[in-house]
Amino acid sequence: PTLPLSTMEPPAHSQKKVSTPPDTKMAEVLNAELNTAVRNSNKEAMLELLEQGADVNSKVESGWTPLQSAVQAGREDLVQLLLDRGACVRARKDNGGTAFTEAGIIGNVDILKLLLEHGSDINERDINGFTAFMEAAWYGKVEALRFLYSRGAEVNLRRVTSNEKAKLHKGGATALMDACRECHFPAVKVLVQEMGADVNIRDNRDRNALIHALKKGSKKKRYEYLVSIVRFLLEHGVDVKSKDECGKTALILAVEMENPELVTALLEKDEIDIDDADEDGNTALMVAVERSDCNIAKLLCEKGARTDVGNLIAVAKRNRSLSMENILREHKATFVPETPRAWEPNSKRWRAQLKELDRMYRPMIGKLKTFLYIQQRIQDGIYLGLHGGTEVAVRVTRSADGDKEKRFFEQCSQSEHLLKLFQSEKEKGCVYLCFPLWEKNLQEHLQDPEGCKDHKAVLKMIFQALRELHSLGFAHQDLQPGNFVIDLGGKIYLADFGNKRRLIKGQEELVNSDLEALGRLVLYVLTGGRKPLQQVGIEDLARDSPDFTEALDLVQNLSSHDERGLEGLSKHPYFWSNQSRFNFLKNIWNQIKEIKKFKERKRIFQYPHVTEKSFPYPRWTREIDQEILGIMKKPGNGKIHSYSNDVTDLLRLMRNMDEHKDERYVFSSLPLPQLHGIRKYPELEKTHKDHQVLSLPRTSSRISTVCLRVLSKMKVGLGRWRCWRNSPRLAL
Repeated sequence: PTLPLSTMEPPAHSQKKVSTPPDTKMAEVLNAELNTAVRNSNKEAMLELLEQGADVNSKVESGWTPLQSAVQAGREDLVQLLLDRGACVRARKDNGGTAFTEAGIIGNVDILKLLLEHGSDINERDINGFTAFMEAAWYGKVEALRFLYSRGAEVNLRRVTSNEKAKLHKGGATALMDACRECHFPAVKVLVQEMGADVNIRDNRDRNALIHALKKGSKKKRYEYLVSIVRFLLEHGVDVKSKDECGKTALILAVEMENPELVTALLEKDEIDIDDADEDGNTALMVAVERSDCNIAKLLCEKGARTDVGNLIAVAKRNRSLSMENILREHKATFVPETPRAWEPNSKRWRAQLKELDRMYRPMIGKLKTFLYIQQRIQDGIYLGLHGGTEVAVRVTRSADGDKEKRFFEQCSQSEHLLKLFQSEKEKGCVYLCFPLWEKNLQEHLQDPEGCKDHKAVLKMIFQALRELHSLGFAHQDLQPGNFVIDLGGKIYLADFGNKRRLIKGQEELVNSDLEALGRLVLYVLTGGRKPLQQVGIEDLARDSPDFTEALDLVQNLSSHDERGLEGLSKHPYFWSNQSRFNFLKNIWNQIKEIKKFKERKRIFQYPHVTEKSFPYPRWTREIDQEILGIMKKPGNGKIHSYSNDVTDLLRLMRNMDEHKDERYVFSSLPLPQLHGIRKYPELEKTHKDHQVLSLPRTSSRISTVCLRVLSKMKVGLGRWRCWRNSPRLAL
């Protein structure tokens, strides 16, 4: 009988030894060893590892597969072996490169042919848009270029990049541009003469092949080919008026390379504009004079370059170049005394220093002009600068640290009170971080005798700044006055000039450390910065100052790591507006009103240890204007009510005077005094389910003090302003 299909043995020629799948850890080891064997071109080890179950398509660091490593090694036999074992030609590295694009780099025609036979696409590209044809041009692999072109590679294909990179004008380069940039003259000739490459195609930054040839990415050892490439491109009609992304012409780039041969070759073209300038207004002659290159300056002058722009004699004098002066004077250049421009800085504090910086000569660092000396210093390590004409504060750091800082500032871009990065420049291993210029830091602001200080507004911005930093996952760890800067409009920003910030994740104690430091900073602000930050204490708070109790409570909450955290403490009663405080007291009465039984209302503030003496205004109904009290016994259409001397009725009077206005008196709030003991006041909003009593954290004396002090600041009058009669001194 016929056996079921599942039990039939395959023919002898198709039988293969089936290995037991290894566990995950063993598989990782085998895969890593396979890739190592390929890189060492150890064919025997490769075969053994494949027999043991190593994955032919496994990946190691940066996404390299065994096939890609075999291609890189240039071993056609290993490539064939791996393809026979099922290697995928479409597998990609982390940068999107395939075995085929790697073969373009190596330039091995036999491997390229083999991969095409196994399904590679002639125009496949990595994430940066490089095809195998472009890679062959970049590395000067002429035979590979010829082979790929014969198989259909597009010679004028422009590099395709992501939408994000395209928005930054990246991409769009061709194989010819790559060969020119890397100074592969044989490849340039093959691309143009044999394949018809267009010398005037522009990339996304509007640069043609000539500009790519003159960019400074070229290696010095290939400079001997550079003049040949430029002359070749000129012979084949390249546009000499093309510019780079900074507006520099081919002639300016040649001058920057300090290569007289290149300059001479370009000057031979009639269509060259010798006086064309870059986006900063520099001409080729100005660049040559600045670099004290007498040979090139002479070439330019003899070809008719203008000597009446740029105050060239002044530059030559500054460089102590008498030879340059003589060349310029031979061609009618004259010295013109510099006239300070009519420019007025936005900054008031730094006006004189900025005008001096604008006037003086300083070598430019990209678009940045700065002078790192004491007269231009803002504070330790921070200097004034002008970036493209914009007033900035400059901090210099090492390149590695600067790149890390730039990544951090990218995260701060949407924050309102974290210092943001304006621009940055690099030079000689240093990064120049440029920030919008500020007028003063927190210490200078508090100690400035001029102007009224709104400490509450200052602290609100400080709290918000720290909240924003914590929301990004960082603890500051260096909350001191020098790290808070204030712009011309009075807005405060938190900086981290000491690079002390740390990631919060897994280290919640860092948040508590910031809260403690914030508590000290609150004391520092409220005492006007009179003492150093580390020396100020609670005893320095003026007890007769407005909001003393709330401020003291806020500091204690911060120091004790209050459970509400920074978010909750940012809503602390210390920050309440006058209207918020008044509304809070009205709300207390509105909740008491819901308790229907009169006796239960009276018991609300009757806590143990409360005596008549502890109530500072036991006869408040006699101290308030009696005519007003008489009116409020029956306000408007309200019910008649006789007020007694307890706190509950005092709250009721406050609420009714606001809700039931009467034309016979005027009632409007003035700045309200402090609200004692608000730390736990939210509990006032809670009532027992049976409405027997409000949950109060303090004694009745505390609440009554609140009410009396609020009323003492009200304007109350009958046809005129009336206030308390014989009222005691209110310690606010």
